[in-house]
Order: sequence, then C-alpha cells, then structure tokens
Amino acid sequence: MIIVYGLKNCDTCKRALKWLESEGIEALLHDLRDDGLEDGQLRTWVAELGWENMLNRRGTTWRKLPAAQTKGVNEAAATAMMSAYPALIKRPLFDLGEKRVIGFRDQEKEIIKKEYK
Repeated sequence: MIIVYGLKNCDTCKRALKWLESEGIEALLHDLRDDGLEDGQLRTWVAELGWENMLNRRGTTWRKLPAAQTKGVNEAAATAMMSAYPALIKRPLFDLGEKRVIGFRDQEKEIIKKEYK
C-alpha cells in the first residue's frame, strides 16, 4: 500500500488518488494538516529528497509569508517552515516503502507503476 502525504482539499492529491485507484494500486491519504507529521519524518525526507525539492514555493502559503522569512532560505529554515506550515510541503508525496516520490507528473507515475506492477 502506498501512503500519499498531502492535503485532502488539494486537487493534485485528489487526482493522484483517483489515478492510483484506476491503476489498481491501494493507497491511503495522510492529510498533513489533520494527521500531522513528526519532525523526525520530515528531516528524513529532507535528507532523502532535498529541501529544495520539498519546499512548495508556488502556493498561497509561501506567497503570504513575509519577505524576511522567504529571503535566503536554507535547509534549517525550510525544514522549520515546512514543520510549522504543512502546506509548504510539495505534494503529493508518495511513500512507496523503500523510497519516496514527490510530485505527480508522468515521470513520477512511471516510477510508481514500476514499483507496483
């Protein structure tokens, strides 16, 4: 089973869950706001995927942050912001067990298919 980390009202997460179902792949949504996330897990993902890949700079949450907070962001600051504001974590993030995949483009779909077909 894949655990999909995201937000229940995120359109991309909804599309990802529908796609997984259509592919016959069992999945469970872990809502980052409602279900929370342990700091240790976030740090593990940052080490594995890179904070630059995980930080969602395109969303409303990022745009609403003060410029002083967003200017010159480094790994420690990004990790702290993602912990405080879960919507700053790029989504969906797929936990495939041994590896994690972030995003929902064709490239990520192919990786998931290879793991589960």
